[in-house]
Amino acid sequence: MISKEYIKELKSKGNGAILHFVNDIRENNKILYFLENLGYLPKDFDGRWLLNFLHNKSSLIRFWAVKNIGKLSDETYLSALCEVAKKDPDTTVRREAVSSLGRMRNPKSKKYLYELLQDEDPKVVCQAIRGLLVFREDKNVQDILKPLIEHPNEMVKSVIYKEFFSEGKSKNEQPHPDSHDYLKNVIVNGDVREILKNVPDESVHLTFTSPPYYNARDYSIYPSYRDYLLFLDEVFKEVHRITKEGRFFILNTSPIIIPRVSRAHSSKRYPIPFDIHPFLIEMGWEFIDDIIWLKPEASVKNRNAGFLQHRKPLGYKPNAVTEYIMVYRKKTEKLLDWNIRQYDSATVKESKVADGYETTNVWKIDPTFDKIHSAVFPVELCKRVIKYYSYKDDLIFDPFAGSGTVGKTAKSLHRYFFLTEKDEKYFNYMKQKAHHKSLFKEKETSFFTLEQFIQSKNR
Repeated sequence: MISKEYIKELKSKGNGAILHFVNDIRENNKILYFLENLGYLPKDFDGRWLLNFLHNKSSLIRFWAVKNIGKLSDETYLSALCEVAKKDPDTTVRREAVSSLGRMRNPKSKKYLYELLQDEDPKVVCQAIRGLLVFREDKNVQDILKPLIEHPNEMVKSVIYKEFFSEGKSKNEQPHPDSHDYLKNVIVNGDVREILKNVPDESVHLTFTSPPYYNARDYSIYPSYRDYLLFLDEVFKEVHRITKEGRFFILNTSPIIIPRVSRAHSSKRYPIPFDIHPFLIEMGWEFIDDIIWLKPEASVKNRNAGFLQHRKPLGYKPNAVTEYIMVYRKKTEKLLDWNIRQYDSATVKESKVADGYETTNVWKIDPTFDKIHSAVFPVELCKRVIKYYSYKDDLIFDPFAGSGTVGKTAKSLHRYFFLTEKDEKYFNYMKQKAHHKSLFKEKETSFFTLEQFIQSKNR
């Protein structure tokens, strides 16, 4: 029976005892256990016997043989590791071989790591870059790595950008948790594109919105679908600019059906979430998650009536009971931990999400219906987004405010809100609600035209 204690004892007896033991093992499971539990290897450890396992049929045995070779600083093994990194049939073994080359921190490994920069596996390339960054002060290393900013793979480009081209500093001198007073609990009536020209870079912590659906409502008529997408592109570029470093943009959309004009014509379905996504990636948002908002079937329009009657293939149309909650983060080289560390411990503690939070990416929430606005956010949906993606006293933005549910919910969760709404009818609706104190407390909410908003900024 092989145990960790027995392996430790073998190591204490020297290389001869280990070699004798290894030569007597025939069962792969015993070999694997032995390799997994070798632990620390001294500088004078003779690992030549490990080379025999680099050709074992078991990829796990090859992996652990490579990992143990990587613990040795002997340059004798560099070429063998490079061969494994190039030729092993298992990608995990190949990546570990590159990692082992890097962990040796031997200047002679550079020539092997240079070769691996040409590999087709981006993860192998990234591991090779990581190994070479140990020698980043070497001008030759810099000259070889910097051109990889043009590498076709986005992971490789991201690593090179962070290491050699990032400014490393946010444009915003304002402390990360802070926001401008003139934006807090403000609702502005006007074109969001004009309004945002008066908002400084990196001013908001979270944007949650549902854009007007293409030509599906009276308030969202556009000459063409492309015009609609370009409009959203223009708005969301500005949202990106005013979002603080590393913070989130949550977009609620769904495919939309434009009804047919007559029985002689077909209806048209537009995949809005999928078509807007490439625009968002191009402007600097990083895709994080897709959440499905699932509604009860009774709450949506029935598209199944015809198929129910004839049951003929090709005529099937499912009832659309889902919408997408697409989660994006403003691209940054900083990890989320950096964002969290910007807050004091009291704010972090007070903002913690309570037990009973949703653990899946399918959120079952009933829709909300309103006599004035035909597409209203459910409060529960807003609560989840705001609680999961912001801290107490953060500034929450909605560029298409509608009936103001994002603002109302933000305030109830001790966040500030900044809303814009182009349609005067909905703006007045929010204002009326404020007077009745059922949506906003009037004293704490400011309602502005564009001109009034600009004046408030300049006071």
